[in-house]
Amino acid sequence: MKAFTYGQDQLTPALVLKLARRELAGSIPAAVREKIVAGREQVEAILADDLPVYGVNTGFGPLCTTRISRADTERLQENILRSHSTGVGPDLSDEIVRLMLVTKIHALAQGYSGVRPEIVERILWLLDNDITPVVPAQGSVGASGDLAPLAHLFLPLIGQGYTRCRGAILPADEALAKMGVTPLQLTAKEGLALINGTQYMLAFAIHGLERLSVCCDNADIIGAMSLEALQGSVSPFRDELHHLRPHDGSRFVANTLKNLLDGSAMVASHADCDRVQDPYSLRCMPQVHGATRTAWRHLHEIVITELNSVTDNPVILPDGTAVSGGNFHGQPLALPLDYTTVAASELGNISDRRTYLLLDGEKRGLPRLLMKETGINSGFMIAQYTSAALASENKTLCFPASADSIPTSLGQEDHVSMGSISGRKLAQLIDNLENILAIELVTAAQAFDFRHPLKSSPLLEAGHRQVRRVIDHADQDRVFAEDIDQACQLIRNQVLLRAVTGQARELGCELYGSDRVKYSLGN
Repeated sequence: MKAFTYGQDQLTPALVLKLARRELAGSIPAAVREKIVAGREQVEAILADDLPVYGVNTGFGPLCTTRISRADTERLQENILRSHSTGVGPDLSDEIVRLMLVTKIHALAQGYSGVRPEIVERILWLLDNDITPVVPAQGSVGASGDLAPLAHLFLPLIGQGYTRCRGAILPADEALAKMGVTPLQLTAKEGLALINGTQYMLAFAIHGLERLSVCCDNADIIGAMSLEALQGSVSPFRDELHHLRPHDGSRFVANTLKNLLDGSAMVASHADCDRVQDPYSLRCMPQVHGATRTAWRHLHEIVITELNSVTDNPVILPDGTAVSGGNFHGQPLALPLDYTTVAASELGNISDRRTYLLLDGEKRGLPRLLMKETGINSGFMIAQYTSAALASENKTLCFPASADSIPTSLGQEDHVSMGSISGRKLAQLIDNLENILAIELVTAAQAFDFRHPLKSSPLLEAGHRQVRRVIDHADQDRVFAEDIDQACQLIRNQVLLRAVTGQARELGCELYGSDRVKYSLGN
């Protein structure tokens, strides 16, 4: 794959992740550099005319009417990084920080921010040399840009703050000296351009898209295993039914479930049973899982727009006009992040209900609590308690951060998005969701064993074999936390998913169909 050109090529979530993980090189060629220089020249012209322009020769926020002399311009820009570095809480992961760096490079490289090319090139240098700024997680209200986290992110440019330099945390000046590089001196507009923008919440959105996509794929597989173990019906997945209510997400999931179950002897074994219909957690998987995929798709569309946008303030137009607008406001991201958080929570809610059904499966020929000898053994009883606890915790994370706004900046910034909180909540909720799905996977695999020697479909048998490679069937109680952790790794690292999709490829089976592209990160 050819190198990505910042400020020119279109970014996608998949490309950002590859750039952040150094799986793809990014460059700032001469044509892009010229565009950045042209924007910088407009700032110099503004300074020469001595017209008041916010953040160029004025103070910030409520100090926007305070004029700053040409002599104090550099000090003003460095002071904004220092004064806005007020973050608290745990440090962000290196991956989130690197996603922030990638997205900021692309925004600045479009030439509307008025920074010198040296600034953009130094950020790219940090990325290429595995020097990751240390950024506290809390402190942004998601409006005038993600101010506090972005200030910490770019303190190392001026030799302040801390970095993780090839594994070791060092003061930024020491890290730069170790690499033979001197700190930069910021000039007019540059400090403001660095801290204005939505790169913090955008990084969480990108990361959340990848992780939730994996959860959605695994939920379909695990849900199909649960349905098999509970002798559920495949009729609710018929094409004719979903053509009558043709939501794309529902149709996609119904088709996937139908394909996962194709060729199952377990399905055939109860074709003539007297059960009329299954509980909702089995029957309504297309509607519930599908709605989550629809929310995912909406966030994906919003993120692609945001990735290729300019989100700082003021914006320097090619005619030299400096426009003070609101492109930094996080509401376009905050709302879909909150909506996606609710959608992800529902994937966990329905998974927990299927786990409960598996433990209470005596009417469907399963041993109580999925263990033949109970009383002395509690079986998987408390695993479902954990699933319920996580599902309940996720409900508390569903309150939309974007529904709140606390005025800041002495009233100048009187409506804020709180989108940074939306992003962090989504990440926390997906942590819980992965474990809820892991508990269902452990119990579904256990229940599967009681259906043998009947065989499921080739695809689900491949998934079950993969589980049994790392988690043994339980004949008696043991420390089930270890099983849950192993199952979580199978989900998070896409091992289960690869086992099933690999089997589909090997047999030439259809699994997802042409609509797959709608629910994938792309290239």
